[in-house]
Amino acid sequence: MSVHLVNPSDNSFGTAVITPRWLFVLAAATPSLAGDPILIDESIEQIIPESIQSGDIVGISVHTGNALRGYEVGRIARERGAWVIYGGIHATLFPEEAFERGEAHAEVKGDGDIAWGKAVTDILSGADPEKIYEGGRIGGTDFLAARWDLMPRDKYMWASVQTIRGCPKHCSFCSVWRTDGQQPRQRPHQSVIDEIVNLRQIGFRFIALADDNFYPVTLTDLRLAREQNNEAKLAELTAIRAERFLLMAELAKLPKDMVFFTQITMEAGEDGEYLDAMRKANIKGALVGVEAVTPEGLKAVFKDFNYSGEALARQLQTFKKHGVHVLGSFIFGLPTDKPATFDATVEMALKAGVTFAQFVMMTPFPGTVDFARWEKEQAKAPEVVATPTGDIPITRYWLIPTAIRPKMFTPHPSMSSAEISQRTQKVWDRFYDWTSIWQRSACTPTLRARVAFMFLSKLYRQMYAGTGISTDSARRKKSKTWARWTAKQCRKLFAAKPMPELQSPAWEHAFSSANLRRPAFLGPQENPSPFTVITKS
Repeated sequence: MSVHLVNPSDNSFGTAVITPRWLFVLAAATPSLAGDPILIDESIEQIIPESIQSGDIVGISVHTGNALRGYEVGRIARERGAWVIYGGIHATLFPEEAFERGEAHAEVKGDGDIAWGKAVTDILSGADPEKIYEGGRIGGTDFLAARWDLMPRDKYMWASVQTIRGCPKHCSFCSVWRTDGQQPRQRPHQSVIDEIVNLRQIGFRFIALADDNFYPVTLTDLRLAREQNNEAKLAELTAIRAERFLLMAELAKLPKDMVFFTQITMEAGEDGEYLDAMRKANIKGALVGVEAVTPEGLKAVFKDFNYSGEALARQLQTFKKHGVHVLGSFIFGLPTDKPATFDATVEMALKAGVTFAQFVMMTPFPGTVDFARWEKEQAKAPEVVATPTGDIPITRYWLIPTAIRPKMFTPHPSMSSAEISQRTQKVWDRFYDWTSIWQRSACTPTLRARVAFMFLSKLYRQMYAGTGISTDSARRKKSKTWARWTAKQCRKLFAAKPMPELQSPAWEHAFSSANLRRPAFLGPQENPSPFTVITKS
């Protein structure tokens, strides 16, 4: 019997930009009795059905974007006699769907660090698995370190490490605060550093800090707690902030060739001390949710704590002045958008000195305020889309095959979906034309780095500008071929020489890394990574 963990995807590029962290964390959560799991990341290559045998266990994690493919993989696995278990954000939000569409035997809801192991243990013992395993929201000290020894190191440009889960904000388009909670759950910085040392030892110097929000406590949060004389809240927030600074101080001690990237809210632009600590920690860049450039647009997405207009440009420039490059995220298709909004947005992104940018069309994701509002409106006059398997309500758009899936789902008061799509594509083209990319590449220190920057910029645009890929199959095939070639060249540029001699700090207080503090029922990790560092007490 084998355990398979599958990251579903319709698009395989041979090389991936960032490791799907969950795949390697659940590998760590797999009971030692089951042996090393077989990991399949379909963003690299699709699964070979014949590799699944009767009696195997197949774990599939789905989010809204890959749910349809995930259900297809589940049906393949079930047909071959395997046990099928689903998890991930989408399965947590729509638990019945995995049983109805993906032929699941069981499902893990919430965090899988502990619950996944329980499901596998039940099957190994010969018992039928429970229908639902409630993973809930575990504390930061229970976060497992990933099994990087199982990673194909020549397939990924960036590794990923998580330091915190949860986000205190409540943006209308985001589900994180509902699925991961608004209470930040912070992992001990010693565990984070040990895992990063592990990755540098095996040759990764580019690492994404895959956090919901790397800036969980703002200066405004602290001020309000003081003004309200809420001593308990102030102490809690102060402790979270202090732990962030401890983490960044330790990151600063790592080899100087390391590069970190994360995601934070715009409010960090007001916190010069925090940005300076990020720069010293070699956190070179961050995805910042700008979303809209007008006050009306920000209000529409419950993000009116962001600046707009000239103030927005200045705040974005502040990040760069403190040495943190910005990947700005912008949303088109808000009810307040007008044709002029598109040009104004790209001009703002260029003027503000944003190093990278993504321009996405408004999509109501399950679990968000926007989705709940849209679903309620649709209930009055349901819209359906005809598919080969029957009519699908538009509010279940992820079940509609990609080739016939609408680009947008919510009607706009003044523009058609086609117009918004075309205008969005022009913004991508303008921001990522060769001249603009070359000018932005001046932020890098060497010619080699500039070349890498230009390749990565074009690759990013090709992989993520989904509005630009026609439903015409020939164009999609050509696009994927080009992206595959570019990804392979980028991987070479990001490769680093392994540093097996690098050691983790000897922590002042007794501490054991999370990957060594496994739940007892999982058993000892019989074949740990040869690079695992056991810290001294």
